[in-house]
Amino acid sequence: MWTIVLLLASNVFMTFAWYGHLKHRSAPLWLAIGVSWGIAFFEYCLQVPANRLGADYGFTVGQLKTIQEVITLTVFVVFCALYFPQNKFTWNYYVGFGLIAAGAGFVFIDFKLPA
Repeated sequence: MWTIVLLLASNVFMTFAWYGHLKHRSAPLWLAIGVSWGIAFFEYCLQVPANRLGADYGFTVGQLKTIQEVITLTVFVVFCALYFPQNKFTWNYYVGFGLIAAGAGFVFIDFKLPA
């Protein structure tokens, strides 16, 4: 459970680092990069322990990455709705995100193919 909580929190920082500067486009690029790196520091402070705990819990690296990607999409949708309300997602975004989430589910299925 802590893996999910830490990955969720790290993705909030990551989303702000990657996209938050777009709301402040008048700021110089060097400043946007510096602020983004500063925010990303906190993302890594949460993401690295999340992955360590997840690996200790028994998740594979692929499963950890898949969890992170699904959380990233979820956080991104909420972030856009709150931070960029003028950018509306249309049905095709939701279908695409849903297909990604459905595809991610296959990572957690233990297929046993006959030898």
